[in-house]
Amino acid sequence: HGGDEVHALESVSLEARPAEIVGLVGRSGSGKTTLLNVIAGWERPTSGDVTWSDGVAPSSPAWSAVAVVPQKLGLMEELTVEENIAYPARLSGTLDERSDDIEELIDVLGIGELRSRYPREASVGEQQRTAIARALAVPTRVLLADEPTGHQDSASAGRVFAALRRAADAGTAVVVATHNQDVIRYLDRVLTMADGRVDERPRS
Repeated sequence: HGGDEVHALESVSLEARPAEIVGLVGRSGSGKTTLLNVIAGWERPTSGDVTWSDGVAPSSPAWSAVAVVPQKLGLMEELTVEENIAYPARLSGTLDERSDDIEELIDVLGIGELRSRYPREASVGEQQRTAIARALAVPTRVLLADEPTGHQDSASAGRVFAALRRAADAGTAVVVATHNQDVIRYLDRVLTMADGRVDERPRS
């Protein structure tokens, strides 16, 4: 930044295991989003590697490998809420076989009444839950969620983590970046992030 060298991440080590929800908990600017971007293959670290249990992670992983819920939700305005959610399954040619699971997911997230609306006709919180449903529309090895409850009240936050738990129970490794201390009770493992460093927080 200008004449200063800024380390967004420094000596970071993180392991995400199948069937668990890992939380990266820290203030804005602590490096959480950068770390998610590195895991997703969107940014390259100056040193170090992202590896999978069966080898090095692909530089541009398929949705079935890594699904992302970014802070900027990226919903397609020309598609309805239901069409946005179903898009990954349609893209992969699995819409018919995934239809029942997608229906359950929509119900878990409480967005059934929004099916025929366009994103601009939904609240920001409803749009965020739509983006989460889209990320979970097809099975994925890793799910990266950046502040997934940032626009949710406590009841809706519970719905979000019910959906994430459902994915974890099916074998997905879920990594959540958050500054919200209230969601810690939903996490299997808590990693505190500050100044680009990660420390494991003991469970109380």
